[in-house]
Amino acid sequence: MTHRQIHPRMVEAMLNHAAHDRPTEACGLLAVDSQGRVRFVYCLSNADASARAFTIAPDEYFGANRHAERHGWEIAGVFHSHPNGSPGPSSIDLNAAPAADWLYIVVARDQARLYALQDRTFRLVGRLATDVGKDVGPLPPTRAIGSLA
Repeated sequence: MTHRQIHPRMVEAMLNHAAHDRPTEACGLLAVDSQGRVRFVYCLSNADASARAFTIAPDEYFGANRHAERHGWEIAGVFHSHPNGSPGPSSIDLNAAPAADWLYIVVARDQARLYALQDRTFRLVGRLATDVGKDVGPLPPTRAIGSLA
């Protein structure tokens, strides 16, 4: 998976969710298709309501997973914000990482960065663009970006 496969409008959705949820950490999930392209960004609730940690509300996780499965996608990534920090992963992020093959996006100060987990260390894959059409073409009209709320 490369950062060019995440549409800029999806990056904007994550940035907007982070701005809306500030001062707490915003969080959400990413659904990918069989080619590993991100097809849906789920902007979800932080059950912790914390500025330093997040837990995706279990019922929302279940709803996102069910929605993804109905479309032939799978949940294979997570994003969250650092409302008072940098767009780099923290030690808390490392300890909470659910799977080595997931996408990890950290949003902070109008920036979004994509990381990969390798040997219990996060490696920067790329900075995500928000210029629509700069990195990839438009989304197919049948695909949505947004939240289940």
